[in-house]
Amino acid sequence: MNGRNINIYLQEDIYNQLKNKAGSRQISRYINEALAEKLTKEQAKEKAKFHAQLIADYQDAAQDKELKKEMKEWENELSEDGLKNE
Repeated sequence: MNGRNINIYLQEDIYNQLKNKAGSRQISRYINEALAEKLTKEQAKEKAKFHAQLIADYQDAAQDKELKKEMKEWENELSEDGLKNE
């Protein structure tokens, strides 16, 4: 697996807990897995937030009377030009 080395600062008590939990030879793997899990969760939250905003925007557009009026005008113009699918 390709990767990169980084230097990070951990508070002493956090480091000791990490070393006890992961073992002194498995710290990198433990941190990598924890970060991957956290990043995946954050990405899922961002996707859900975007999806919710998209739905809200579509609902707003569906209620927009001015937009409906303009779309009706375009529909009428297209049907007069013979471009509307029938």
